Amino acid sequence: MSKKTKGPFIPLNVAILTVSDTRTRANDTSGDLIQERLESAGHKLAARVILPDDVEKLRAQLRAWVADKSVDAVISTGGTGLTRRDVTPEAVAPLITKPIPGFGELFRWLSYEEIGTSTIESRALAGVADDTFIFCLPGSTGACRTGMDKIILPQLNATTGPCNLTEMLPRIRHDPAPK
Repeated sequence: MSKKTKGPFIPLNVAILTVSDTRTRANDTSGDLIQERLESAGHKLAARVILPDDVEKLRAQLRAWVADKSVDAVISTGGTGLTRRDVTPEAVAPLITKPIPGFGELFRWLSYEEIGTSTIESRALAGVADDTFIFCLPGSTGACRTGMDKIILPQLNATTGPCNLTEMLPRIRHDPAPK
């Protein structure tokens, strides 16, 4: 597996969405981890919001960030499980214009190494919404660490080879849609 280094690092503006009925800024350890990892890597925090498990509230916030051309990516934590309250995938799905199925597949494969078959309870997903990347991670801090360190940060790094999502962003934003 070749991991050649490519040209310069490009900082992205990333919004963080914590989906929880119980977390506050004081105890949002997963949001804290995501923010710390992003800023340590050189990215910029565009916004950080905590919202309850409510499809319409989540969708409204995500739509606002997708419409904001200064936001390059959104990373959510929470709401990807199997309970009735877990609604992040349902909120995100209608906004996705291009799914990235490999994200959820790879996340569950990596997670299997850490938590075994319990990984099937995660509905982690990612996609492109118009020209904004959206990544949905589970709410556990360990799951966020796995997703950030092993998938998201390398893909949001323009120096990662042979390819990465950051170098695709200009084409995503400017390529005409097929007719």
